[in-house]
Amino acid sequence: MTQDEPTATDESATGLHPALIATAIALPVALVVGIIVAAVMANRTPVREPVALGAVPSPLAESTECATLLGALPETFDSFTRAELADPAPVGAAAWQSEDVTDPIVLRCGLERPAEFDQAAALDVVDGVQWFRVSGADQGLAASTWFVVDRGVYAAATIPDGTGPTPIQALSAAVSGALPQTPLDPAPIN
Repeated sequence: MTQDEPTATDESATGLHPALIATAIALPVALVVGIIVAAVMANRTPVREPVALGAVPSPLAESTECATLLGALPETFDSFTRAELADPAPVGAAAWQSEDVTDPIVLRCGLERPAEFDQAAALDVVDGVQWFRVSGADQGLAASTWFVVDRGVYAAATIPDGTGPTPIQALSAAVSGALPQTPLDPAPIN
């Protein structure tokens, strides 16, 4: 073979430049990878359904205090975002959802005094707001309900276990900014 004879790897023998061949292979591969990445991302951000809440006795849910509190609630905190409520949505209620937590956080305003809240009840104070906490463990729930007991209306936040302190801190900030503190009114000890 002489130097003037073309070889099998020479461009003139195939008629195609190696860069063109590489591009022809890379484009379909990139398209397939892009489709896979888009599918994975679509599954990571699921469509959120509105939160369905049942009715509970809330005689003051339509009060000015509840309207003020609902208007002061944050849209987001930690990994939670304010959620749409399914119709028929109860008056005086709000909810937040997170991609990291299965159950939503739910706040209801205008409730009756909790039956367990008596003069011997232990209270938690978070950012100046007094809360009466009821664990859901006795009912088999992995959540606790925190009742605001030192404002003109009772409000309750049901918070899934394991969410940390941020939800109660964010709700305490909203409560203290929206509602003036009032004296406690616990039931007598039976």
